[in-house]
Amino acid sequence: MLLTLSPWLLLFFAVPVLLLGEGVVRRLSWLSRFNLPVPVVGGLLFSALLLAVNISGLGVVSFATKVSAGWWTWLVTTEIEWATRPMKNLNLPLLVAFFTCVGLGAPARLLRTGGRALAVLLLTASVLAVLQNTVGVAMALALGAPPLLGVVCGALTLVGGHGTALGFAPRFEQAGLASAATIGASAATFGLVAGGLFAGPMAEWLFRGRGEKHAGPVAPSSETPAAVASFFCDLRLLGGFGGSAVGHAVLIAACVKAGAWVSFGLDRAGASLPAYMGALLVGFAVRAAHDATGGTWLRGEVIGRLAAVLLPLFLAVTLAALNLAELAAVAGPMLVILVVNTLVSLAFAAWIVWPLLGRDHEAGVMVAGLVGFGVGSTVTAVAAMDAITRRRGPAPRAVALVPPTGGFLIDFTNAPVISTFLNFLR
Repeated sequence: MLLTLSPWLLLFFAVPVLLLGEGVVRRLSWLSRFNLPVPVVGGLLFSALLLAVNISGLGVVSFATKVSAGWWTWLVTTEIEWATRPMKNLNLPLLVAFFTCVGLGAPARLLRTGGRALAVLLLTASVLAVLQNTVGVAMALALGAPPLLGVVCGALTLVGGHGTALGFAPRFEQAGLASAATIGASAATFGLVAGGLFAGPMAEWLFRGRGEKHAGPVAPSSETPAAVASFFCDLRLLGGFGGSAVGHAVLIAACVKAGAWVSFGLDRAGASLPAYMGALLVGFAVRAAHDATGGTWLRGEVIGRLAAVLLPLFLAVTLAALNLAELAAVAGPMLVILVVNTLVSLAFAAWIVWPLLGRDHEAGVMVAGLVGFGVGSTVTAVAAMDAITRRRGPAPRAVALVPPTGGFLIDFTNAPVISTFLNFLR
């Protein structure tokens, strides 16, 4: 029996998934010590339960993940698109609103003073893309597999993610790699899980190596949210801001809508960027204008609290719908290449990036972010950094620099790297 559940049920299950994750993390304290994000734990457990049902013989259950409801998709589409009622991912408004918070919460002074760190982060991420492709191709040749498989299981899906994999899939299929889209989706799913599981523990290992003690619960500041382990506590604290929270929510919605037009324009100009990019850029612009004019009406603690609510909801919805059965396709040479590339990426982050960034608290959080988007996605990077800063204290520079690096700057270097390998190997 094949049963496809309504995507709206994912929203219904989001909070129970978060509660499941919180309960497990509280009961298994080592999960907290290694900075594993609550929504990642809860989402993976839920998808594992769904996988168990599917392989038990009772039936095959899955979730539809796209909706066309105009009231849900209006903010993230232009009126030109919206009139056609396009199918959009259910989690897209949550994702775009979260990255709007990232843009609004990044003070211009942090971006200015973080120039060197941003350059190091982008340069090392670009080198990592070359390294992943080189290792992938070498492993593919050693295993007797097509060398293009090594690129798909390299920077295409690890640094790139699902969007990059699907975008390049037709070119790989034209070059002779059959089913490149399916292979890419499976490899990117592996990366999403690996990035969520390894980014936090990597930072914890680095911190312990330098003898850093965790700071414990962090008090709210003007730039970072308080360290609160409960989703409902975050909601309650957000409600405590009253009218200010409502005003900031309206501002975020306006930025999301404006960002939809920016993304539409970029897409028409031929720029292949993530769907949240327009809203992120609008958020940066609004924050820069606010800081340049000496404004005081943008409150970092309110923006941080809104982000702390949106991110877990997005991850819970995304990971609860994750089809772990796709990983069954990651077998043989694919699995070997992905595992080796993940280990190489972790070693590169620890032995190269960590020293270059300065071996301090901010560096450790940025390394976690690099592992997050260098193996998984920008969202898993931010989730890992959130878990670390809640436990060990704020890292405002890392939180400001990692999302734009993993979200779009790396695309400007990763795409040429992928194209170069593709043209050489075809």
